[in-house]
Amino acid sequence: MSSRVRTALVGAGRIGSNHAEAIALRVPQAELVAVVDLVPGAAGRLADRFGARAATDVAEVLAADDVDAVVVTSSARAHADLVVAAAAAGKPVFCEKPMALTLADADRAIAAVQEAGTSLQVGFNRRFAAGFAEARQVVADGGIGDVQLMRSLTRDPGLADPGGVPPWTVFRETLIHDFDTLLWFAAACGARPVQVYAVADALVAPESKDSGLLDTAVVTLRFDNGAIATAEASFSAAYGYDVRGEVFGSAGMVTAGEQAATSMRHYTSAGAAQQTVRGDTALFGAAYTAELAHFADSVAAGTAPRVGGQDARDALAVALACIVSVQEARPVQLSEVEAREVVA
Repeated sequence: MSSRVRTALVGAGRIGSNHAEAIALRVPQAELVAVVDLVPGAAGRLADRFGARAATDVAEVLAADDVDAVVVTSSARAHADLVVAAAAAGKPVFCEKPMALTLADADRAIAAVQEAGTSLQVGFNRRFAAGFAEARQVVADGGIGDVQLMRSLTRDPGLADPGGVPPWTVFRETLIHDFDTLLWFAAACGARPVQVYAVADALVAPESKDSGLLDTAVVTLRFDNGAIATAEASFSAAYGYDVRGEVFGSAGMVTAGEQAATSMRHYTSAGAAQQTVRGDTALFGAAYTAELAHFADSVAAGTAPRVGGQDARDALAVALACIVSVQEARPVQLSEVEAREVVA
């Protein structure tokens, strides 16, 4: 391996572009050497920005001697297959969430990485956001006593194309972050989820409900230590991109999350105004860079990243339980999801 981790990016869309820029310009220990996308123009445009080569053949890039690691930012339905392919090529892989859409595919990806003896990191960026990491440490240190209530929410500023949102996205691709956050907070006190109850509807774009869109959801989780958590999502936050977390316990509370773009507030006779962040890459810009830097460090050191395939599988199990809960209008035990394959 060279002095820097030579990285290939698979997927030249919005998040791929964000990650390419971070790898090329903000992660000194990494080097962007290739961009792969099935759309030749997309790969070329992004690769040209950062002096990398463009390709449309994933297998060719995975086999290349000048590629040390792979970052997967393609569409969610391709993630598991790409993790398996990267593992077969002996390449450590960073995969954006969700790692898979079914537990069978999650298990297949995890097994492939284990059998190849390589590593897998999954893109749960909130773990790398300073406020969320500090809040979790407070919980781990016993700073709020016995954990009783938790909350995590994601409110997106809007839907550019409601008809283009795949069914169950609200659980498998949006709230999957919140599920990981809640499970991560809970793990700090040794608790695991046991039951899920979810309600969801199309309140933002009701005309798209028949195509499978659900744009508003609330989920209740029960944990084996008795703690109760809620996760909430909406695709209609007119005031900006809103992500927050909270853990309440017998000795206090800790919160994380901030919508303000800066600390500036403008006070006039009409009241006070503050500019808010309008997108995920702006709100979590530092966290996106930190997670990719951690990936590069773990590849260089040959160590396991601190958020991996099992974490992705655990969050996916909650998302799939939500689907069953909405379909059948009842609480769902996590053990039920483990005992059956949910395909949606």
